[in-house]
Amino acid sequence: MLAENVYLHGKPVSTGLLRSEISDFKVFEELPFLPCGEGEHLFIHVRKTGANTLFVARELAKYFQVKEQLVSYAGLKDRFAVTQQWFGVHVPGKQVYDLSDLTIEGVEILHSERHNKKLRTGALTGNRFELILRDVSNLKALTERWHEITNLGVPNYFGEQRFGIGGGNIDRALALFSGTKVKDKKKRGMYLSAARSAIFNQVISKRIETNRFNELLSGDVLMLAGTQSVFLADELDASIQQRFIDKDLDITAPMWGAGELMTLGDAHQLEQSIADENAELCQGLPRFGLKQERRRIRLTISDTDIEVLPSADNTDKVKVSFFLPAGCYATTVLRELLDYQDMTVRVYSDK
Repeated sequence: MLAENVYLHGKPVSTGLLRSEISDFKVFEELPFLPCGEGEHLFIHVRKTGANTLFVARELAKYFQVKEQLVSYAGLKDRFAVTQQWFGVHVPGKQVYDLSDLTIEGVEILHSERHNKKLRTGALTGNRFELILRDVSNLKALTERWHEITNLGVPNYFGEQRFGIGGGNIDRALALFSGTKVKDKKKRGMYLSAARSAIFNQVISKRIETNRFNELLSGDVLMLAGTQSVFLADELDASIQQRFIDKDLDITAPMWGAGELMTLGDAHQLEQSIADENAELCQGLPRFGLKQERRRIRLTISDTDIEVLPSADNTDKVKVSFFLPAGCYATTVLRELLDYQDMTVRVYSDK
């Protein structure tokens, strides 16, 4: 059973409905590059509605008559949404594909072009979200909270979809560590990721609970803003403190794996206490080749906008838009914004 994550700004008083309609949740993937026009990989830009990323990848493999491993994507996208994302297919040669006969349920082909490198997992700048919230209560409180979280950020929790229905992916990770065989590499990866994410979330939650989310601790490992570069802050001098205030530095928490925690002192003591509470997970992860890594604990959102929309039934309807870096979750932002009810049936099994 997953512990409930502590709110940074207190539990929201506003309520609302998320994904009353599938078009209420729109995601636009942004890559740091565009296809160059030549090479062994065909990049395909699609708009998918109610379609699972893995399902689309399998259908592309069937269409091009290649192994599934030769179809790649930068990141998984929620099935219950309208999303624009790229897929890559390894098809050596110079054949030109018009794709007019490529039909996949819920998928529209927007563009295709060759590229000289594989589209790798994680090779994206981030995602832009456009979300419509319906039947919103206490609009004033929601608007005030929106400005608070856009200015101060939210905890960089992994979203609920990482853990599966009822946190089932954690149970499957524990079974994996106990000797259960999982032949499907992608499923095995999902369970391992869930285990690491649970530990990470608990460290953030503990820092908030003990009023140390916004406070540098002796021995913290800090990450440079806009990069993945980290260093140990063994001395918290005035320069480090100011750079933290200026958001040039971020506090990090562990993504668990083999090796020693990078932190020292008070920060190490806090993180080790969470590891001790999750001994089965922490002992199991290194056996699958995962190593200690770090991830920033604060999620800063950008390109933000909020708009109250007209509603035919006289209830408040709000559209929020924002950009998140790769690997971050819109539901994490929404959780701090309002007490929402997701109207979709959360089905994570492949189509």
